[in-house]
Amino acid sequence: MRILSPLEARVLGVLVEKQATVPDTYPLSLNALVAGCNQKTARVPVIEATEDEVLAAIDGLKSLSLVFEGSGSRVVKFEHNAPRALQLPGAAVALLAVLMLRGPQTAAELRINSERLHRFADISSVEGFLEELAAKPVPLVVKHGRAPGEREPRWAHLLCGEVAAPPPRAAAAGDGAGVGAGEIAALRAEQTRLARELDELKALVGRIAGELGIG
Repeated sequence: MRILSPLEARVLGVLVEKQATVPDTYPLSLNALVAGCNQKTARVPVIEATEDEVLAAIDGLKSLSLVFEGSGSRVVKFEHNAPRALQLPGAAVALLAVLMLRGPQTAAELRINSERLHRFADISSVEGFLEELAAKPVPLVVKHGRAPGEREPRWAHLLCGEVAAPPPRAAAAGDGAGVGAGEIAALRAEQTRLARELDELKALVGRIAGELGIG
């Protein structure tokens, strides 16, 4: 498969993301796809692609069997075919999509940012899929060495060709030396998720206790 243009990668990533996050409106119309590409949040870099540019990217992806037009609607809609075209499991496709949408990330960041697409049991499982993608005859991801001031290496996708190692990110003020802002954000998001699950478990135990007449 030839390398993708940055906009082709963005279109493919948006289709994978929206299939998981807004299934009721998937496949996507051209308007929805353009909006997803130009989204201001969860996108690195933020772009302003036109409908004509997105249509050209769709045509390129269709020629690679990565995207096709959905049927059964008056409005033309588009859906991805990434798992079959790339011969990858859904978990690996989810990681590639997040890398295409948000740029290089650590395994911890990828686990958090891909949670709505695929829930990984732990960081080790994320790293396992990344290592498999990196070990393919034509590698699909690359792991960059730890930059000065960072504790974890970052991963980048190779669907658009070779990429230079990303520059080191400054640590957030007050977060401690050597800890990247992205890693801090990932840890805080994980803490929030665990707290939410704990509250749900407490509520469940309370309901069970009430039903049994305990307490």
